[in-house]
Amino acid sequence: MQPLLFLYLIAGLFAWSGPAEPPVNNRLAALTSPILFRGDEHTAYRDPSFLYHQYSLYVFFTLVRIEEEHKIYSYVAMTRTKDLQQWTPLRILTPRDQRLDYSSPGNVVRQGDEWVLCLQTYPRPDYTTDQMPRYATQDARIFTMRSRDLIHWSSPELLRVKGPSVTEKDMGRMIDPYLLADKDEPGKWWCFYKQNGVSMSSSSDLRNWTFVGHTESGENACVLVEDNQYILMHSPKNGICLKRSTDLKNWQDWGGLITLGQSDWSWAKGRLTAGAVLNLKQIPAFGKYVMLFHGSGPLSEEEGDFDKNASIGIAWSDDLLTWQWPAQNR
Repeated sequence: MQPLLFLYLIAGLFAWSGPAEPPVNNRLAALTSPILFRGDEHTAYRDPSFLYHQYSLYVFFTLVRIEEEHKIYSYVAMTRTKDLQQWTPLRILTPRDQRLDYSSPGNVVRQGDEWVLCLQTYPRPDYTTDQMPRYATQDARIFTMRSRDLIHWSSPELLRVKGPSVTEKDMGRMIDPYLLADKDEPGKWWCFYKQNGVSMSSSSDLRNWTFVGHTESGENACVLVEDNQYILMHSPKNGICLKRSTDLKNWQDWGGLITLGQSDWSWAKGRLTAGAVLNLKQIPAFGKYVMLFHGSGPLSEEEGDFDKNASIGIAWSDDLLTWQWPAQNR
């Protein structure tokens, strides 16, 4: 072998270390603010959930608007993005009706050839700004909607999570549903929802349910399966907490209260809550656990920043315990 050729081969060996990996976190590194959707005196963006599918993030959330005659309406809305910079126009999925006020989309799961989105009603009939804040009546219930394309959705269908023998009237106030496939039993589903802490019901078809029990928890449950454990993310009065379980019966608190950059964020001074997490660690464009959440402020929710001045933010983590966000030191 010629000496010069040998030197070229040696240099190439040291320079070549396999296929070049796509830049990890490039979508996140490009962000300059933790706020994805900013609320104002007439608008609130709350309760985010999201799905990664075919290189896009589909984001669902509660959209609250102060409209004519100072009436306040809630909707489930959605948008999608490929880069966290350019977003499709907001699409409202639910009717304009204060007797229903559909809101708080929990998550989207795949069943057969359909997507299934869970959500709640939050009835506040004749609600106007002079009553702010006003919370839902005892008629709040949880529902599902179905789609084949993630864009066009069916009418909401009541989730009878207490079983067929319990009437809708007797189900009790329940909000914040979340659907999850059982980690050990294929074909078995769980629904988590806010009632007596977090309640849990099981199903084999997402339509017929059996009530199983409940555990102490805040609201806005989001549940992951990691390392053969269920990780429950939930929201107390302020911030976000984690619990772990292997069997959905015995739960242990895990880590401390997560408040991200709230102390420096006027837009989240009132409350930081409703964390929703996806494991996107294997997606090169993200490479992390990604969390969406909402913050309200500068006033507390009790002072009025509940149906206005609420914004959706983003953060990310390697381990679900330590979090980062855009412009972290600003």
